[in-house]
Amino acid sequence: MRLGTLRVGASSTDGPAGRTTVAVRVDDETAVEIGDAADVGALLADPLWRARAAAADGPRHALADLEPRAWAPPVLRPSKIVCVGLNYRNHILEMGRELPAFPTLFAKYPEALVGPYDPIVLPAHAADAVDWEGEVAVVVGAPARRLDEAAARDAIAGYAVLNDVTMRDYQYRTAQWLQGKTFEATTPFGPWLTVDQPLTGELRTVVDDEQVQHTRVDDMVFGPAALVAYVSQILTLHPGDVIATGTPGGVGHARTPPRYLRPGNRLTTTVTGLGELRNDVVAEA
Repeated sequence: MRLGTLRVGASSTDGPAGRTTVAVRVDDETAVEIGDAADVGALLADPLWRARAAAADGPRHALADLEPRAWAPPVLRPSKIVCVGLNYRNHILEMGRELPAFPTLFAKYPEALVGPYDPIVLPAHAADAVDWEGEVAVVVGAPARRLDEAAARDAIAGYAVLNDVTMRDYQYRTAQWLQGKTFEATTPFGPWLTVDQPLTGELRTVVDDEQVQHTRVDDMVFGPAALVAYVSQILTLHPGDVIATGTPGGVGHARTPPRYLRPGNRLTTTVTGLGELRNDVVAEA
């Protein structure tokens, strides 16, 4: 099952003239609106969300007729976006660090999120060292508090693709990373939430036509259930909350010389079975 949030109305982007709604992809050609939920997060708040999605009988949309930017981030405003740093073995090694005993956590805020085909906006004051970080996003489907890994696995609604685009110059101004990780309109997320599918296969990031990251997702040090269980010891996770599970090796900052995103680039992020993000990099107007 694949659940997405559609921008529906007078334009293909969310705004006063339109609305957002949840749709379920019933096949490779059609999405059907579920109704009564503005985004996937609102749907997940209902314990009967699976049954509601399976019984969807709202307006039908031919996928071929939808503009790419009709797809919004699956969860528009998660109450929490918890990110994990240094969670792929090959990325840890390329950054010259040792494998961690515990996950490295930081936060991101909803203003950073953009849709799977929206532009990534680079503000002039922070456009000199912008890096890519392709990731798997875990979306929580039930309240999670002090869970063990088995219970945490059951609390996961599914997975999506995310790119934790990072302003490296801001990130390394201090020992805390947050200021480089949550710039507004820089984090593509989507294109949908994939439910009831094991997380396997590969993550790939491409800048223009060059593959810059390519790693199996089982290279994670801490897997999705372990991360949900760990975070749930600290605070309560709610339906629709997001955990970004970290990026593999191949980031631009670790290259010699470093390489960064510039306006005019196209950033493509793909995870086997979860879909693909395609985002043009633009300068802030």
